[in-house]
Amino acid sequence: MVPGHEIVGNVIALGSQATSHKVGDLVGVGVFVNACRECANCVSGEDQYCLKGTVPTYNGFEYDGTTPTYGGYSKEIVVDERYVLRVPSSLQLSGVAPLLCAGITLYSPLKHWNAGPGKRVGVIGLGGLGHLGVKLAHAMGAEVTVFSHSANKEADARMFGAKNFVLGNDEAKFAELANSFDLILSTVSADMDLNPYLKLLSLDSTLAIIGLPGKPMMIQAFNLLDQRRSISGSMIGGVRETQEMLDFCGQHGIVSDVEVVSANQINEAYDRTVKSDVKYRFVIDAATF
Repeated sequence: MVPGHEIVGNVIALGSQATSHKVGDLVGVGVFVNACRECANCVSGEDQYCLKGTVPTYNGFEYDGTTPTYGGYSKEIVVDERYVLRVPSSLQLSGVAPLLCAGITLYSPLKHWNAGPGKRVGVIGLGGLGHLGVKLAHAMGAEVTVFSHSANKEADARMFGAKNFVLGNDEAKFAELANSFDLILSTVSADMDLNPYLKLLSLDSTLAIIGLPGKPMMIQAFNLLDQRRSISGSMIGGVRETQEMLDFCGQHGIVSDVEVVSANQINEAYDRTVKSDVKYRFVIDAATF
């Protein structure tokens, strides 16, 4: 297996029928490298929800069931041009790579639920996903509040564009903010009680699950009935929307905050990631493989 699904680099060769890019172009590859292109979801541009199932960038198989896919932890990768995205040259290369998964994972729900001027958006967690959610929501014009259990993240949250910072155990502040948010994005994968956050939503508003907790969630039904609130989920984005996200980031100068490591530091980076000792993404320099 060759992992890696947040990939940025330069085109070094083209297939005989490839026309979308040219040698030397700065491009990126995201979470999947093929979809059926025929189902209703693919046709509508929501190919991340391909009804046949997308072909993952690594550790998967093409639709023939025998051709494996190999990811970006390598010096070269071959990808169908339909799944190769243009990267704005104005953006810092290392900070672009995480946009191909983490970035689009936040951009898609923010766009779907119309984050923008006059909207109040909450982001639960300020990690690799959350910090990009704050940057993107702020750039869209929304008023952003970060919810975190780590008081030492407040300075970063405000630097990324959050107007407010609330500790997850501040019951008085939660009571003050009841019925006031248009959208809340849960970016954490730790098991947690989401009921207090549901009470923060205003009429017809949504709490979108983006992280992947390990256990089933316990939700009090009345918290949904009251104010006609919703819980939903969102998973990455389609090719068209991912390109839109990259263009948006180019216009607003948005990249991930990263620490670049060489191949011989991967195990150390993994251990630090498990300990949440990274601000906010590790990026591997593929030239060191």
